[in-house]
Amino acid sequence: MSYAIIGFGKIGQALAKAFARKGLEVSVATTRDPESFASDAAAIGPTIIPKTLADAVKADIIFLAVRFESHPDVAKALPSWEGKTIIDATNVFPVPEELDGLPSSAFVAKAFTGAKLVKGFNHLIAATLAADPIVEGGHRVVFLSSDDEDAIAPVAALARQLGFAPVKLGKLNEGGALVHARGRTWGQLIFQDLFKKGSNGFIVRRQSGRRSMPATSSATSQAREGTCLKAAYICLGSFGRHVPATHTS
Repeated sequence: MSYAIIGFGKIGQALAKAFARKGLEVSVATTRDPESFASDAAAIGPTIIPKTLADAVKADIIFLAVRFESHPDVAKALPSWEGKTIIDATNVFPVPEELDGLPSSAFVAKAFTGAKLVKGFNHLIAATLAADPIVEGGHRVVFLSSDDEDAIAPVAALARQLGFAPVKLGKLNEGGALVHARGRTWGQLIFQDLFKKGSNGFIVRRQSGRRSMPATSSATSQAREGTCLKAAYICLGSFGRHVPATHTS
């Protein structure tokens, strides 16, 4: 399996650091000549390989880490994205009218003809995403949602390989709504820095006075980590009632 990160701003570099930490090779590209960011890539680690956009999109799994409005330019790199999995790490706020009620990732998916698209790695700020995801025995949570059930499994496997704890939210317009902005309102899981900790899969916040929210590994867990918006609320304990909604810096 080969990997690429398209976009090498704060989020792209944060993702690159996650790969470098585990010694995993990943191509990085922008619409610029790779020589223009080669020194930044080298500073992160030897497994971060600058490439042209045309070469980087040959990867099997591709992180989209550009500004939302730049995604059509990336999509033009291939006439068909058949066989590719796109991990959409973009956010857009406020939501432009052109989306016409669609989750932003569903709008992005239209541009990448033939690809499988997973929304993921987008709910954390860059500094948090760049940090070691394993803290005090817990693994930092990343949320994954997709309208293609088969697409999530390899992305979840990659997330675990990078040290994260993937939590499946279901389809983009169901549980995935929790990690999308709608109008001028952020989804309720955006900026929430959570960890899965312990054999029972407790989800906790990395803060003093944090609280635990159980999510077992049985069939109940699958429902809780689930396939719909209601299941996502059950799994994560309705943050507004249980966890202070403070941003992590």
